[in-house]
Amino acid sequence: MNINTQLLHSIPVDALTGSVSVPIYQTSTFVQEAPGVHKGFDYARSNNPTRQALEQLIATLEGGSQGLAFASGLAAIDAVVKLLHAGDEILAIDDLYGGAFRLFNQVYNQFDISIRYVDTADVDAVASAIGPKTRLLWLETPSNPTLKISDIAAIGAIAKEAGVLFCVDNTFASPIIQQPLKLGADLVVHSATKYLGGHSDLIAGLVVAKSEELGQRLKFIQNASGGILAPFDSFLVIRGIETLSLRVQKHSENAQKVAEWLQSRYEVGEVYYPGLPSHRNHHIAVQQQKYFGGMVSFSLKNDHLEAAAQLVSSTRLFLLAESLGGAKSLVCHPAQMTHKSIPAEKRRSAGVADSLIRLSVGLEDADDLIADLEQALDRCKQLAFLPETEEVA
Repeated sequence: MNINTQLLHSIPVDALTGSVSVPIYQTSTFVQEAPGVHKGFDYARSNNPTRQALEQLIATLEGGSQGLAFASGLAAIDAVVKLLHAGDEILAIDDLYGGAFRLFNQVYNQFDISIRYVDTADVDAVASAIGPKTRLLWLETPSNPTLKISDIAAIGAIAKEAGVLFCVDNTFASPIIQQPLKLGADLVVHSATKYLGGHSDLIAGLVVAKSEELGQRLKFIQNASGGILAPFDSFLVIRGIETLSLRVQKHSENAQKVAEWLQSRYEVGEVYYPGLPSHRNHHIAVQQQKYFGGMVSFSLKNDHLEAAAQLVSSTRLFLLAESLGGAKSLVCHPAQMTHKSIPAEKRRSAGVADSLIRLSVGLEDADDLIADLEQALDRCKQLAFLPETEEVA
């Protein structure tokens, strides 16, 4: 069955009423027939019909055995890290979301869980970096914010041979673009705030486990820690997923046009987009992704932080804001926003230049978005943040 059809028909019709939309069960508790005898629900932290529908939906779309919904993407990441013990090590992609870096280095490091970073776009580097204490291999592909592409199948084989848990953050892609569990991952996480929700109106996180045993361990952690997703937000994510396939196709189409236009501009240094043949691992993206996604990053040729700050403040259609994956286009400056918690030296060594700008390309007309970027570049030149001509550059 095509994933577009599977997606829509994996959302259940309510068995009680026949409702086409999943009902919002806004309740904290459920009546029991006798102590411990109930209809599968006793307390809403442990389980809720609306949240359960979302969890089953994402498990189906990712090809896993168990889905779990959390109050945020970071709460989902936190649950995965709680599978580890003191003395264990996380081996993570060097180009990492700033919130995950903060959680790993400033929270779990104090509980004797160590973290090392590696360029996972280089498979040989991953194989060499796994050590005797490594228990979790953490991957983003495409990565945030330089859109690194890592070979999920090859890294999955390395993790399996080493007996290491392998988790892929699939936020930038979504199950419409790629399904890491089918390529060898043990776990997939999502910030459902982004493409799955799709409308910039909720905060949510999801985890999908490939095996039933791993799913049950995470289910215990979810219930014990309590960072669950509320019924209404679960409903919003389900609603967003209904249009996910159409949105991802349009995001990808627009992003390709924007990326190609950026490559033609002399003011621009590097353009990071897996759909460009110039991308370091474009050939891997072609193999493991159905589309190339809606995220584009680029640096300025002069690599001045002040020029990037001026540019992101000069756009009109690209709204200056945190987050991504919504219908409206967003722009951010990672060095001062999403990745500010990462030390500057660490950011730069991972390829996050001071002038790097991240675009979440939305559903507007691509020509309008390009015109907006053009006027922002022109504005920066007028204010002398960028050179007026290529010769000066």
